[in-house]
Amino acid sequence: MQNFLVILGLGIAGMTLATILWSIVFPNRRIWPPKRYTTLTPFFVWVPTFTLFGVLILLGVLGWGELEIPSWLRFGFGLPLILIGNLVVWMEVSHFGVPQTGGAKGILRTEGMYRYSRNPQYLADIGMITGWMLLSAAPWAMVVGLAGIVVLIAAPFSEEPWLKDQYGDTFESYASKVRRFF
Repeated sequence: MQNFLVILGLGIAGMTLATILWSIVFPNRRIWPPKRYTTLTPFFVWVPTFTLFGVLILLGVLGWGELEIPSWLRFGFGLPLILIGNLVVWMEVSHFGVPQTGGAKGILRTEGMYRYSRNPQYLADIGMITGWMLLSAAPWAMVVGLAGIVVLIAAPFSEEPWLKDQYGDTFESYASKVRRFF
């Protein structure tokens, strides 16, 4: 079971990273963000995303506490990272809506957490994954979690050319004032 989950998690992360890298190298033939948001787009965005998070949770439960990470670090940092990450993600999703969070065109958000980072949802996701890696202290959750973090770090590099095309000088001005991550 654990081997299957590791292969599934790494496979999803690898395919997602390949999609993002393709979109960075070939922005005119990009896959992410999608050129058109269709009824199938949520399937292609959310099924891999939630599957990867599900795999991480299961790997963490299956390998719970196998690594020697002190309890104060696991519970003192891991748990707050998960809670704060969820708060930030769902707060921003509530402003954007699920479709725009999943790649639909919409408004350029520069308020809320976007005043401090151009990618607060990705940072919050990284926080949640890091928090789970610490809290679970599970070796395979660490491996798959790191792969997920690489994907989240790469994603903005495929989105920013699209944002420049969509919002022009407004995005350029915003990008000059607000850092990509923090």
